[in-house]
Amino acid sequence: MSEKSQDDKLPIRMLHDRVLVRQDTAEGERRSGGGILIPATAAVGRRLAWAEVVAVGQNVRTVEAGDRVLFDPEDRAEVEVRGVGYVLMRERDLHAVAADRFEGSQDSTGLYL
Repeated sequence: MSEKSQDDKLPIRMLHDRVLVRQDTAEGERRSGGGILIPATAAVGRRLAWAEVVAVGQNVRTVEAGDRVLFDPEDRAEVEVRGVGYVLMRERDLHAVAADRFEGSQDSTGLYL
């Protein structure tokens, strides 16, 4: 991950157990594993989404900025900062964390992907 300049830093500080994430993909058409195009209007059951953690509050213990997290897009609060859309949630609303630091970790709890 590249080092961000001071100008790229968000002008906010997260409080308590809040996590600010940026969703990986926009809603719309997508492709199945077999290459079939699935239109945006297709009805899909409850589907979790991946996002990148942008900022965390001081009481967040399991994720850091730059981690990828799995969350339920229906349980979210959206916010716009400098024209970019983000999702704000509590740490307890995250379902999984994927980060390079967990690779081969001896103290892993098995909760992380």
